Amino acid sequence: MPMISSGDADFRICEIGFDTLIEIQAEAEARGWGTRWTSTDALRSQVKEERVFLQSLMREERGGVVRSYRCLVMFSLAGDADAGGVATIDLDPARFESLARLDRDPDVRAALVRMFSLAMGGISMVSKE
Repeated sequence: MPMISSGDADFRICEIGFDTLIEIQAEAEARGWGTRWTSTDALRSQVKEERVFLQSLMREERGGVVRSYRCLVMFSLAGDADAGGVATIDLDPARFESLARLDRDPDVRAALVRMFSLAMGGISMVSKE
């Protein structure tokens, strides 16, 4: 799967509702895609029922046609008011294209890319010295 860089036409960062994430999960389950939660119940047990953020990460192509987009999902953890998580999920190309983008402004895009990068690397509360 080729990586999608922030300069790629398929790069996007979106904010979606929890119900949309559930729909994406159901689509991934129906297609038998491995990059998803094991079940909708598993998703509900980990992800707080509020808006989440998606960033395109990779695309799967077969015969020059995009089969799916692998996206990072940044979310608040269910049961923990102050903690978040990052996971991946595969999206159908039509669903991917339908999502509203947050990253149209270049400065906003750069800031959001940096935030996802920090989240993937791990963020910890630190004491100032």
